[in-house]
Amino acid sequence: MKIKNIFEEKEVVFSLEVFPPSPDVPIENIYQTLEELKDIDPDYISVTYGAGGGVRKNRTCELSSIIKEKYDVEALAHLTCINSDRETLNKILSRLESKNIENILALRGDKPVDGEAIGDYNYAYQLIEHINKNNDFGVAAACYPEGHLETDSLEQDLEYLKQKVDCGVDYLISQMFFDNSLFYEFRSKAEKKGINVPIEAGIMPVINKKQVGRIIELSDAYFPEKFQKILDKYDDNPEALRDAGIAYAVEQIVDLISSEVDGIHLYTMNNPYVARRIKEAVGSLITHINGKKAD
Repeated sequence: MKIKNIFEEKEVVFSLEVFPPSPDVPIENIYQTLEELKDIDPDYISVTYGAGGGVRKNRTCELSSIIKEKYDVEALAHLTCINSDRETLNKILSRLESKNIENILALRGDKPVDGEAIGDYNYAYQLIEHINKNNDFGVAAACYPEGHLETDSLEQDLEYLKQKVDCGVDYLISQMFFDNSLFYEFRSKAEKKGINVPIEAGIMPVINKKQVGRIIELSDAYFPEKFQKILDKYDDNPEALRDAGIAYAVEQIVDLISSEVDGIHLYTMNNPYVARRIKEAVGSLITHINGKKAD
């Protein structure tokens, strides 16, 4: 199934993100995690472009196929393109097709350490164009409510986002954020730009101190004062911080659903306990909203 059809059928889509095990770890190690995540009843599960990098070592395709064929959940395979050539991309796309994967999250990927970007494809819009010209995948793209780290402003980032959408994107998944007002402002500006595809809100439950530094490094996300108070209050108590992080994510999601968000994309960090706690807290809201649309 194309995931765009799920957005057409449901008022609020609920999805999860997982990452593949490293190449030297048996793929079966993630089966228990997937079993528990399936029980949460997500609309789809996305798989990050995992460790290994190369066409043969990367396990995104393998794990996406397992999610779809073994666990009967629609899969969204992440695909990065920076420094890629046509031949490499075509091999990856052919492999995804052979595994019956129908949906791709098209990403640029991280720039090389030396900053040099060479090859046929160095931007997400180029990957989107290539996929839509040569294949029959559903295509999603990323968006950044606070603007991408490498852009000068949110307005400039929205120009780039409009370019991606115009190349043929079915829907968008946002980078994590911790202040819903920033997401609403972004959504309003995107609409004024003529970006009219569904925008799924990316939510990251912060459950340990190590995540904070990584989040800042990856996204430079703004931490509201009330969120910072949680980190300061419970940073010496892992269980309390975990529960507070879950509660904060639930509060965000309740507000987003009440404000007509198109979907919630939960960054699980392969932690089914946290994902289950959150789905149990908001599941009735999602069922209620989707039931009203079905009526």
